[in-house]
Amino acid sequence: MHSNFMDSVRARSDLAIASGDLKPIVAEQVVIEDRGLPFIVRRVAALAAKDAAKRNAPPDASVDSQAVTLPGGPRDPDFNPFLSPDPALLVGPVGEHHAAILNKFPVCRHHLVLARRAFSEQRSPLEDVDFQALAFLLSREGGLGFYNGGAAAGASQRHKHVQWIPDAPDNASLRVLGAGLPVNQAQGAIVRHPALDLAHCFVRVDAGLGADAGASARAMMIAFGQACAALELRPGPDGLLPPCNMLVGDGWMLVLPRSREHFQGVSLNALSFGGALYVRDQVQIDAIRTAGPLRALASVGVPG
Repeated sequence: MHSNFMDSVRARSDLAIASGDLKPIVAEQVVIEDRGLPFIVRRVAALAAKDAAKRNAPPDASVDSQAVTLPGGPRDPDFNPFLSPDPALLVGPVGEHHAAILNKFPVCRHHLVLARRAFSEQRSPLEDVDFQALAFLLSREGGLGFYNGGAAAGASQRHKHVQWIPDAPDNASLRVLGAGLPVNQAQGAIVRHPALDLAHCFVRVDAGLGADAGASARAMMIAFGQACAALELRPGPDGLLPPCNMLVGDGWMLVLPRSREHFQGVSLNALSFGGALYVRDQVQIDAIRTAGPLRALASVGVPG
């Protein structure tokens, strides 16, 4: 780790884009309001092109999925992009246990995967070292840290990782939902959002720009434990948590259990609860608009 970490991120990103190793997502977007909350819905036109190519291709034809895969990447249980990261995407170590890797299927510029350097199952409970990696970035840069715990929560890889995106006007964040939470809450306070009709909890936590990284990591670990206890998210006999999402930034952590990945074919991951949804075509935009983003989110959660 070094003080010029983001300089390294920017430089590596520029090189990877120039070489074609990184293909930034190209999308159109609309804003759909629900109960006064703005949700950004991004239409990734390349996804529809991929579907059309698959329908029209002969059985033995291959379709270039690199340029058209939904943010998060393909699901291939035999492929692990994090154990030996692509050098073109590798930024460098973050602490002793994580490597920072440019997400090959980014939702925005400088979208990072913070992957464990040794294999661990994605649904194994988050640990101190995972929050240390997130605190390193959140305390220096702000932005949003998040975790997709399992395929039903939107994870595309089994190898343990958390993710981070920078603060930018159209990026997902907890600010929209955070504005509807009670003010002046003490650290560790657990609250619910009145607009979220699903099991979840927000925990007030020392996380974000300017926080002491060490203290913030400890606070996040405690907050995650509190949330899991409140939501009865406990590891099973296999040591794995039920599917869940975690988002953290701007002084709040949101944790919620998941029942499934999709709403009417739309994959919803942690970022959806940060106000950004990714769709393939106008039909899916219409489905989100008709149901309302909050109903779509509730449908992939757990009643509560």
